[in-house]
Amino acid sequence: MTEPVPSLHFTDPTVLVTLTGPDQSGVTTRLFRELEPFGVEVLDVEQLVVRGRLMLSALLTVPGDVAGLEQTALDVGAGFGLEVTVEHGTGDNRARRVGRAQVVVLGAPLRPAAMAALAQGIKDDGGNIDRIVRMARYPVTAIRMEVSGADPDDLQAHLAAIAHEQGVDVAVQENGILRHAQRLVVMDVDSTLIQGEVIEMLADKAGALAAVAEVTEAAMRGELDFAESLHKRVATLAGLPAEVLDEVADQIELTPGARTTIRTLRRLGYHCGIVSGGFRQVIEPLAHDLMMDFVAANELEIVDGKLTGRVVGQVIDRPGKAKALRDFAQQVGVPMEQTVAVGDGANDIDMLSAAGLGVAFNAKPALREVADASLSHPYLDTVLFILGVTRGEIEAADAVDGTARRVEIPED
Repeated sequence: MTEPVPSLHFTDPTVLVTLTGPDQSGVTTRLFRELEPFGVEVLDVEQLVVRGRLMLSALLTVPGDVAGLEQTALDVGAGFGLEVTVEHGTGDNRARRVGRAQVVVLGAPLRPAAMAALAQGIKDDGGNIDRIVRMARYPVTAIRMEVSGADPDDLQAHLAAIAHEQGVDVAVQENGILRHAQRLVVMDVDSTLIQGEVIEMLADKAGALAAVAEVTEAAMRGELDFAESLHKRVATLAGLPAEVLDEVADQIELTPGARTTIRTLRRLGYHCGIVSGGFRQVIEPLAHDLMMDFVAANELEIVDGKLTGRVVGQVIDRPGKAKALRDFAQQVGVPMEQTVAVGDGANDIDMLSAAGLGVAFNAKPALREVADASLSHPYLDTVLFILGVTRGEIEAADAVDGTARRVEIPED
């Protein structure tokens, strides 16, 4: 029996064996079984199957019988009808170059021009694409690229501009260990977790929809102080019967992918919370239905069964949202670096800035400028792809308990 080789130095010679062709069962097992007698050390392995086409690469130390190993690899390939290449080089067991990042690209559709532009942007920043895998094909196409050699902050700024020009979304995260440690996700409610704005639904009951919608839009753009705008809008609700709150709660429609997102996060052990500039009386039934761990929202004053047009207690405004995120994190013992915040308006700026990962969801420009990632497709489950969860993993978990369900995506 051949003695195992000693540990490899960075400059020691290596052999790279690559097999390509139609995917078949047993290729990987056969290759490594046949290589065992040569006493080599396996330094790296990558395998990828795309539409039934296999690419399997194995980086090995150099054996005493190089010719014998090459012929064995060729024989294995011939047995499966695969093309085999054998390349010789130097050791590659060191860590990747500094500046490691995960770049997730989302598009519907995702065009070759967008991929080309982003790849060029990575190259221009001194980066190298080490690996590319598909995260999802539904409800959008999501591709993850593992990049080394470029500063993640520089990549984020540069690739965000390219993505905007190409009509796709991009998210850049430093590919360190903390990326796997996120344990608390907090979401805005109006136009993020749900479709539409609760205050506008209530204002419609009071016949003040147009005026309130105009104020809401200005506040979300950051043109008005949120607390001031909230008081102004709530004043229009004076005199409405309290039963209207239940009616509006029943009319709420979740954003597509919301249930999938929360269900998946909970399976993964995340704590989930909602922070809203809306109203607790409307939001709490939804939070209970989704089994949310935390809720922070404004409370409407009710006297003699009618809304007074005022809120009571501390207003959940822009600073209040960030405070709620910090409070939630403290309660569950999660460092702020391990939190994720998702929102759409200017009043979410402080919250997204405070979070370890801030995600702008179909957001106003003021929020996109400070977010770590910006999503422009109307599917909340795209957040999961940024967190490293694939569509295949989501659907496999759903299939176990019978919750798997796809909704037809309308064409443009």
